[in-house]
Amino acid sequence: MKQSPQFAQINRECVACGCCEAVCPKDAVHIILGITAQVDKEKCVGCRKCAKECPADVITMVQRRAVV
Repeated sequence: MKQSPQFAQINRECVACGCCEAVCPKDAVHIILGITAQVDKEKCVGCRKCAKECPADVITMVQRRAVV
């Protein structure tokens, strides 16, 4: 499967509620130490489900850098 040109990025204001982790279809989002969520950008397909579900609105989509 071709990677999306974007991936999810979670900012510091994350409260680790787990909503993003629950909706990720590729198991790319995980709660770390009950403090914050983290995205595995290699697994992330850029579907935006996590960003839409986040009640704190702390997830943004970031352009992948081209490999040169």
